[in-house]
Amino acid sequence: MDDITVRQQVLEELEYAPMIDAAQIGVTVENGVVTLQGHVRNHAEKTIAERVALRVRGVRAVAERIEVRYPDNPRIGDEALADRCAQVLERDVRIPGDSVSLKVEEGCVTLQGCVPHYNQKAAVDQALRRLAGVTDIVNLIAVKPPLQAADVKSRILAALGRSARDPDTIRVRVDGDTVILDGCVDVWRERELAERAAWSAPGVRAVEDRLTLAC
Repeated sequence: MDDITVRQQVLEELEYAPMIDAAQIGVTVENGVVTLQGHVRNHAEKTIAERVALRVRGVRAVAERIEVRYPDNPRIGDEALADRCAQVLERDVRIPGDSVSLKVEEGCVTLQGCVPHYNQKAAVDQALRRLAGVTDIVNLIAVKPPLQAADVKSRILAALGRSARDPDTIRVRVDGDTVILDGCVDVWRERELAERAAWSAPGVRAVEDRLTLAC
């Protein structure tokens, strides 16, 4: 599909999209790459415009240069906006407490941290998208499932598979991103193998080795 046709279809999609004032958004297309320019009334409109463009057949990518202009609200300072964002996240039961940090610069909110599920990452966007003063959201939150003691245990069993010692004497407990090894081993090499196997599990940030020699 040629660029002229793609541009026309993007314009038509924007025209029919809810909540968007399409007259304020300019569209250019080059080699299937759509550039959106202009301004909208809030961050939600900005997100919708980008999604509308991406769903048009023939669009390879979208470069979004839309500015958010709040018609009824004076510009909010970054410090006040950061405080508002923090309060919104604290009240949202979908978002794990203390799992997300944020930074605000000229209305752009940058989010960092780690959550166990993708829908929790998306919930942060949803919570802040309509907040007055937010001009953009950069969501750098990582999604990392919680550690499973069974997974760590299986890695240790595999590492000790050729050992004469019964690996059931090793107890594995997971506390957040910390693995705690307890019990006993026959030789110190088995202890090293167990500790190395614990470190190999995805998401492990600390290992507490409480293993003792020979039960």
